[in-house]
Amino acid sequence: MVNYPHHLIRKPDQPSSKSKSVNFANRGMSFETAINATNDYYLSRHLAVVHKKPTPIQIVKVDYPRRSRAKIVEAYFRQASTTDYSGVYKGRYLDFEAKETRQKSSMPMKNFHAHQIEHMENVLEQNGICFVLLHFSTLKETYFLPADALVAFYQIDQGTKSMPLDYIKKNGYMVTNGRLPQVPYLDIIDKIFLGGD
Repeated sequence: MVNYPHHLIRKPDQPSSKSKSVNFANRGMSFETAINATNDYYLSRHLAVVHKKPTPIQIVKVDYPRRSRAKIVEAYFRQASTTDYSGVYKGRYLDFEAKETRQKSSMPMKNFHAHQIEHMENVLEQNGICFVLLHFSTLKETYFLPADALVAFYQIDQGTKSMPLDYIKKNGYMVTNGRLPQVPYLDIIDKIFLGGD
C-alpha cells in the first residue's frame, strides 16, 4: 500500500465475486520505455544527459516470505513528486513530464497536479526548458507542448477539465516518432528554443 503526501489513506479494495480485476500497473509503460530508450540514445551519442527522476518513498513494512524474496507491503511517498525527467542539453536545463492517454480528442488534466504545475512555473522562471510530452496511444501521435501553454490552460479551471487536442496542436508540436531515437524531442528543442542550432 502506498500513501500519498496529502495523507489520503486508501483502504484495500474488498474482493468481489462479480468484479473483474483490471491491472493498470503497466499503462503508459511503452511510452515511458520509448522515452527512456531515447534518453539512452542521446546519452550514448553525447548529445544530452537526461534521466528519469526516482520517486522518493519511505518504506514502512517489508514482508520476508523467504530470505531471498523480500516484498515491500507498505510505503509512503516522502514528498510530492515534481516531473518525470530532468537533465541538460547544450548547457540548458531540461525538465519535462510525460503523459499518455487512450482518448482521441483530449488529454485529461486530472493527470497533472498543482505541485507539478508550480514546479514547471519555477523552472520557466529560471529560464529552463520545460515541457510535456503527450502521447495519444489510440492515434499513435505524440506532441511536445511547452510548459507555458500547459500552465496557461491549467490556470483556467485548476485542471478540472480535459485539454482538447486542438489546443495541443495549436500550441504544441507533433513529434515524428522514429526508430532511433524513438521520441526525438531534441529536434523540437533545437528549432523552437535554441534557434535551429
